[in-house]
Amino acid sequence: MRLPRTLPRSLAGQLFAMQALLVAAVVAGCAFFAYASGRAQAEETAARQVRAAALAMAGSPSVREAIRTPDPSAVLQPYAERVRADTGIAFVTIMDPAGVRWTHPDPSQIGRSFIGHTERALRGETFEETYTGTLGPSIRVVTPIRDGGRIVGLVSAGITVERVSTQVREQLGALGTAAGAALALGALGTYVVNARLRRHTHGMNAGELSRMHTYHEATLHAVREGLLMLDGRRRVALINDAGRELLGLAPGSVGRRVDELALPAPLTGALLASEPRVDEVHLTADRVIVVNTSPVVGGERRGTVVTLRDHTELQALSGELDSERGFTQALRSQAHEAANRLHTVVSLIELGRVDEAVEFATAELELAQVLTDRVVGAVAEPVLAALLLGKAAQANERGVELALAEDSLIDDGALPRSLAPRDLVTILGNLIDNAVDAAAETATGAASGGPVPAQRTGTARALVTVTALTEADELLLRVADTGSGIGPDDADEVFRRGWTTHGTGRGLGLALVRQAVHRNGGTVTLGTAPGGGAEFTVRLPLMGRAAETEVVTA
Repeated sequence: MRLPRTLPRSLAGQLFAMQALLVAAVVAGCAFFAYASGRAQAEETAARQVRAAALAMAGSPSVREAIRTPDPSAVLQPYAERVRADTGIAFVTIMDPAGVRWTHPDPSQIGRSFIGHTERALRGETFEETYTGTLGPSIRVVTPIRDGGRIVGLVSAGITVERVSTQVREQLGALGTAAGAALALGALGTYVVNARLRRHTHGMNAGELSRMHTYHEATLHAVREGLLMLDGRRRVALINDAGRELLGLAPGSVGRRVDELALPAPLTGALLASEPRVDEVHLTADRVIVVNTSPVVGGERRGTVVTLRDHTELQALSGELDSERGFTQALRSQAHEAANRLHTVVSLIELGRVDEAVEFATAELELAQVLTDRVVGAVAEPVLAALLLGKAAQANERGVELALAEDSLIDDGALPRSLAPRDLVTILGNLIDNAVDAAAETATGAASGGPVPAQRTGTARALVTVTALTEADELLLRVADTGSGIGPDDADEVFRRGWTTHGTGRGLGLALVRQAVHRNGGTVTLGTAPGGGAEFTVRLPLMGRAAETEVVTA
């Protein structure tokens, strides 16, 4: 058999019960303290009142004169009753030194002995005591009456304990009303606060909230997508481990504004935007991330929920796939050209011109082998050698000559394992693609009568020169073209995502180059080639990683 719950299920209900009990206990304690202090204060006030009355009567000359008369009661009884009525005390008793009463509220008690202590008063003291007399328990003061140097009588004035208790009970009624009002007000305030708490906690109890917090923390650490929550002031309210890694943020980023996180300007703008963003691609220093934002609205803007997905690997694979497509197309074109040349050789042999067929075939083989021998002899790194040969075939299809500089030399094993081949493909492949595009466009413009750079007036030759060598513990990659170059106004923008001269949908290559260079701690420099085109120089350290990447514009 299950026992009934002694506390409400919800956290708000539990807090309401505890707060109600606490308020009741506080009000009860305050009421008891007020009652105790009120009773003590009432007793102290009564004692001061009767003391003042007794001392005033003992010092009155008319009292001393009445004591000298043969019948003191005749004069003192009316006087004592008048004083008692005026002061509101219970009794005033004037007696001789033997304790025989001259006055009393009950006239039948006159002439009888005083009930109480008089010894201290006969010694000249004024004292206070609580004693039960003819009127019941009372708080009384006894003081001597002096005539010259002798004690000729005593005065006792008092208030019954019952009257003091009556006064305290009257005060207690008002105190009880105030305490009840305080209790009701406290209960009402507690109910209002807990009703609001119940709405915010959705009626869950403490155990459920604790489990939810545990699941919340586990989910944040387990999910591989980045999660970022911004409050209404665009400050970081929450960020999980994946989000911190994707954005490259320090552990103390919670509570900081987005514009203080040193993120790239386009990414900062996306996070600060009031409208939702869907699958926007942004670049950080090391990664390509896809950003989705959704405002949290409930009557007013309360913040933004941001999800981040890492597309760095996907983008790299996409680049490699594009390179593979280019290689395939180049091989297909070469196969087509080889077939044409083979048909030419066969036709010459059929025509009986064997010497001319041998000469034609030998010339074609030498021409095709020259670049291969040059690349393989100078670049022992297989990834770079394959990339250069493939790009040379692609460039040839577009009428652009790809040449390897004479001083190029990379020995086998010169590149460390920490330098990822994928990054080499990203860096050199994108730089060669951009150079081929620029050289081909300039050559096409010259052939059609368009403008060409002043340095190459009179020639339309399209040339891309690649330098690859290791020197002073660093890898140097330089790509120069015979294109139109990059103007000074665009020199600072070329590495920004979206900058392109080839229409929409482009402009990611140089941004990826800078990102790959940054990952490997190198520098990328933009300058002017000897022929007037653009020249990009990349330097990658072969021993360790530099602290920061420098993008230098010459």
